[in-house]
Amino acid sequence: MSEAQSLPTSTAAKATTENFKAFVSGGFGGVCAVLVGHPFDLTKTRLQTAPSGTYTGAIDVVKKALARDGLSGMYRGIVPPLLGVTPIFAVSFWAYDASKKLILAATPKRASEALSTAELAAAGFLSAIPTTAVTAPVERAKVQGQGGSEQKYKGVFDVMKHLYKEGGLRSIYRGSGATLARDGPGSAAYFAAYEVTKKALTPAGSSPSELNLGAIVFAGGMAGVAMWALAIPPDVLKSRIQSAPTGTYSGFMDCARKTIAADGVSALWKGFGPAMARAFPANSATFLGVEASRYLLDKYI
Repeated sequence: MSEAQSLPTSTAAKATTENFKAFVSGGFGGVCAVLVGHPFDLTKTRLQTAPSGTYTGAIDVVKKALARDGLSGMYRGIVPPLLGVTPIFAVSFWAYDASKKLILAATPKRASEALSTAELAAAGFLSAIPTTAVTAPVERAKVQGQGGSEQKYKGVFDVMKHLYKEGGLRSIYRGSGATLARDGPGSAAYFAAYEVTKKALTPAGSSPSELNLGAIVFAGGMAGVAMWALAIPPDVLKSRIQSAPTGTYSGFMDCARKTIAADGVSALWKGFGPAMARAFPANSATFLGVEASRYLLDKYI
């Protein structure tokens, strides 16, 4: 085989390896995020989906969960996100890397290979599109598993079986539009904030790609804060659509209208406290897991 023939093969193999690394490191980061953030997420979901007056606030949710189920009650519903988190975060980080390459390919006459903040945000938004195909059913199962005081299901497979029996794949994927409405802008803010913050914290003469634990932890936390500063209203609507009985809402806008009519505009910000409390530690853990695993993969593969 000539050098000209082997070059494309070598390039394709390198691209496949890079895709694999992005996929695996994203999944590992997601596991870290769930282990750290699930109690906060459970609190947020219950505040968003419970009838008005059920809880006085986030602390009340925690107190009642601990009184009823003990510490394990704060991890109810963790199996669906743990089972789904690897593909969700793996696809998200793979799609983000792919989207950055797509932007570079679409702008060949560039002065610099470094993406602007707007381009990073665009890549983040694009990453949410394929990720929604995995996120929506996992979120649907998670919301069903977390909601209410009664243990309705025996586990994640029981949840999925019930949802499929209720309305097939359409039931399992209920809330997909709301999920994308949350994760599109949220991912744009998420990845852009991480890259910009990490670059700002990188010492002069060093590269942001080098492993700097302090910068990673802080930038990851700020990425989570940036995302959830935008994502709470669509997240509230997503949680309500996915937890309500069939036929309650005809769609995203119908849910918004009925939520505001019943509980006021402030209802769109339910769960803001737990979400923001979760945002920094969970996403610090996410990016630390992503960067550390990527460092090891680059070293040994």
